[in-house]
Amino acid sequence: MTINILTIILFATIVISLMAFNNRKMMDNMLFIPYDCKHNSNYSRIFTHMLIHGDYGHLIFNMISLYYLGNSLLNFPGGLVWEFGPSGGQIHFAILYILGGLFATLIPYGRNQDNPSYRSLGASGAVSAVIFAAIVWEPSMKLNLIFIPIGIPAYIFGPLYLLYEFYQDKRGNTGIAHDAHIGGAIFGVIYVLIINIDKGTQFINYIF
Repeated sequence: MTINILTIILFATIVISLMAFNNRKMMDNMLFIPYDCKHNSNYSRIFTHMLIHGDYGHLIFNMISLYYLGNSLLNFPGGLVWEFGPSGGQIHFAILYILGGLFATLIPYGRNQDNPSYRSLGASGAVSAVIFAAIVWEPSMKLNLIFIPIGIPAYIFGPLYLLYEFYQDKRGNTGIAHDAHIGGAIFGVIYVLIINIDKGTQFINYIF
């Protein structure tokens, strides 16, 4: 595996998550708690929650998704490295991932800033930003789900996935921060349009 920004993010997230599994105080200190951010100015939680996960399944799913979609966006022909060069491509990927994770907290923060019982964790919002950036960047690629062995074109998968997230968010009480997934997805799309507006046109052409 080549050492680049993607492998650094993967390594750091896996190591810190594994450490937090065995250290409850560490995990508690890194959770995203909007109430604590607002009322105690503990803004570090906006960043640290992206480095920890609830369990092994949560960690594995996020890291596998990040590895495959991150590689397709960063390194595959036509990806960020090809368009912006090795340094520029990795800088864009780092911005996408970090700001995507931060953007993903906006809706949960707005909803729960005065709710002392709300807690969330995980890189899902940042990973969602990467997934949807990859979808807009290369809408013709095929995506596979564990329970669906047939590859689904990205331009079909993306809208269907967002509809599912909106439905689950409206339904509520799922124990999953679907609003963070939605926020990350929105940022991923916006970021691609900012750095290459032509990708948006290409995506629309695939749909219609």
